[in-house]
Amino acid sequence: MSIASSLKMYARFARGFRPFLDKHFTLTEARDILRRRLDERESAFLRMVERGIYGYPRSPYLPLLRLAGCEFGDIRAMVRAGGMEATLRSLREAGVYVSFEEFKGRQPIQRNGTVVEVGPRTFDNPYSRQCYEAESGGTTGAGSRVAHDLDDIVSRLPMTMLAQEAQGILHAPKAAWRGVLPNAVGVGIMLNGALIGNVPKRWFSPTSSRDRKTALKFRLANFYIVEVGRLYGVPIPRPEHVPLDRAVVVARWANETLRAHRVCHVNTSAGMAVRVSLAAQQEGLDLTGAVITGAGEPPTPAKVRAIAKSGARHIANYHCSGVGAIGYNCANPIDCNDQHFVAPNLAMIEYPRTVPGSDIVVDAFNMTSLLPTAPKILLNVEIDDYGVVEKRSCGCPLEELGLTTHIREIRSFRKLTGEGITLIGSDMEHILDEVLPARFGGSPIDYQLWEEEDEQGLTRLSLIVSPKVKIESEQAVIDTVLRSLTSLNSGAEGARAIWAQAGALRIKRAEPVWTSRGKLMPLHLVKRAKSAGQSAPAAR
Repeated sequence: MSIASSLKMYARFARGFRPFLDKHFTLTEARDILRRRLDERESAFLRMVERGIYGYPRSPYLPLLRLAGCEFGDIRAMVRAGGMEATLRSLREAGVYVSFEEFKGRQPIQRNGTVVEVGPRTFDNPYSRQCYEAESGGTTGAGSRVAHDLDDIVSRLPMTMLAQEAQGILHAPKAAWRGVLPNAVGVGIMLNGALIGNVPKRWFSPTSSRDRKTALKFRLANFYIVEVGRLYGVPIPRPEHVPLDRAVVVARWANETLRAHRVCHVNTSAGMAVRVSLAAQQEGLDLTGAVITGAGEPPTPAKVRAIAKSGARHIANYHCSGVGAIGYNCANPIDCNDQHFVAPNLAMIEYPRTVPGSDIVVDAFNMTSLLPTAPKILLNVEIDDYGVVEKRSCGCPLEELGLTTHIREIRSFRKLTGEGITLIGSDMEHILDEVLPARFGGSPIDYQLWEEEDEQGLTRLSLIVSPKVKIESEQAVIDTVLRSLTSLNSGAEGARAIWAQAGALRIKRAEPVWTSRGKLMPLHLVKRAKSAGQSAPAAR
């Protein structure tokens, strides 16, 4: 984006911020809005397709629809005859979809000889009034740019409010341990708090300009947004640098707030929440009454148990950059990642796909946007996840709204390859999070698996073990991993046999690598540095 475009964008932010602050909802109004959206989902879908795709000549979906021989009238007739989900499935079968790699701009769309080039802004909503820009976290590769609209924050506010009300934290004193721009999460939390009338008291940022090379425009934009908010009377806290090894700062804030209010709400990732819990226990701080919420990192059962040891309660939500909120945690969950699908804002179908480099087939989530303010136009966009999707009665307040579709056991397609063997990444999470800490000590944030090439160009798997964990025998750790693979499934057993024979697994004593956004992913790809032939970690 040019300097002139950036200036225009932030001028829109300044002009739109005062009207933005006036857009409040009562809980009753929020419920009415969501119920109306649920009733009008098919109409919202048709409006999105008519205006955002057929009404936009540069839409990347038009060539796919032409290949399928599908005009807007055909889609409207299909929806009337069979419903929206059946229409989306028919379109998917006809080749009207976008893969995860295509959506991220990493490869062109190719269907039956037709090639559609894609870039960072290919899927942008052409009608969005862009007010600030951010980048996705790049969990599975290089991050991508996402422009945000104040109107979109307002559109999503009813769901945010009711999800927090269901968990009893809507008006709880809040803090965020989230990064600054280009990470959009921290700014989004502040702007949502401004609308709700409950701005976080503190904004702890795990990164600073010294930790990563942040473009000047992002540093200026973050300062600008905070100061414009304060100018208009919204006490947005200025970010405070609190690195990962200073989690005790967050724990102390929570403990002090609990003494005064008996409840508090901290927004951070699951791995960082474990750090807060460990710091609290080391200092003898009781976090009973604290609720820690987050998205962007899988909340494994071991991490949730580690958080609970401090007295805090963890709530996982399900978000995806460019898509927005996909799920909000059930107030009566059957596991630690039981989500209510945000049906007022999105449509979703599952569709079989083969994991690259393997013969494993999963039912991938394909997302379609329904909100006219959505930053990206989505039509059967495959995200890098699959899981269990079911309709179920849970008795929580979100079910009373009509949100009856649950998503759980959410997993990524992340694969792990060694000696020609491929595993779904989540097959290793149980071992990293539970088996190894139970056998050798430490916590779930002390173990990680790297995939890297050795000096001979062979793919090796390095099990990273924090130096804080005292182990007497590295071979005992390897043997424990290989034995544990046997009990997972036939694919994992095959991996065990080959890895044991090839000696593909080795131990490295180092601290696990966290992403620049404060996520600890169980699996990391290590790229070889070009200059010296050395390895450098890169977050998937």
